[in-house]
Amino acid sequence: MNLRKSAAVAATVAALALTATACGGESGNAGDKPAGGSGGKNQPKLPTYTVAKDVKVDSPTLKKAQKAGKIVFGAKDDQPFLGFQDTDGKRSGFDIEIAKMVAADLGFKPDQIEFKTVDSNVRETTISKGEVDLYVGTYTINDERKKQVGFAGPYFMAGADLLVRADEKGVTGPDSLKGKTVCSIKGSTPLQEIKKPKYGAKTVELSKYSECVQQLLNNEVDAVTTDDAILKGYAAQRPTKLKVVGKPFTKEPYGIGMNKDDKALRDAVNNAIEAHEKNGDYKKAYDATLGLSKSAYTEPPALERY
Repeated sequence: MNLRKSAAVAATVAALALTATACGGESGNAGDKPAGGSGGKNQPKLPTYTVAKDVKVDSPTLKKAQKAGKIVFGAKDDQPFLGFQDTDGKRSGFDIEIAKMVAADLGFKPDQIEFKTVDSNVRETTISKGEVDLYVGTYTINDERKKQVGFAGPYFMAGADLLVRADEKGVTGPDSLKGKTVCSIKGSTPLQEIKKPKYGAKTVELSKYSECVQQLLNNEVDAVTTDDAILKGYAAQRPTKLKVVGKPFTKEPYGIGMNKDDKALRDAVNNAIEAHEKNGDYKKAYDATLGLSKSAYTEPPALERY
């Protein structure tokens, strides 16, 4: 499937992917048919990215990838409009497009990109062991993680929010969670935040976002917390059953993870992000992916070079 066709069907295949990652597809679970159609003539189109030639960067990671003839990105596979894998194994979403932009500037064609699904709780380990060259998957930059991995970016600013059932009236924001059960995924920064005593929430820790959404739809938990960009994707698929509270309570700057000591690669990836923001590719990719969840476009945050 080419990039343009992938953009046109992203909203439709999301439901199929959720059916695979959750259980079944019956009414009321995480495999429900998403709102909206399969895309048409007026749907935003994904850009194409010019592949750089003869790229020379003094990076051990990049040299290894060049020798192998492919670059390996860690990613998510269950985040609507961000990082998704359909039943045919095709990847789509804003993070996937960011990976393709960077890969192109590093000299890799689309068929030389390998995506590997990596859960949040093993991201640092996977990067440190060299099992992926780069990681692009709603990965919040923070000082604790910088002790283990390097980051390029940020390329997007999200914020932790709450996903609840559409008829929920008791959960109106983080201050209304006392005694409520909140689901999030292991290793996520929103999970660490919501576990703070000031919220008074009970927590359920799972491995997949889709599993948390499933429990919410099954009335097993009262809310799901993670980044608003992720939650809006799920709410957009099932607007009659789910809603986002709309009161972000943290800042989550998304970065691209890599080997901690590979500064040359970090600089090259930052240069790629900056170039695609300036030439318009970034906004076009956003409109054709995350923009479909009705998330309003905002200018990308300033890069933090170090």
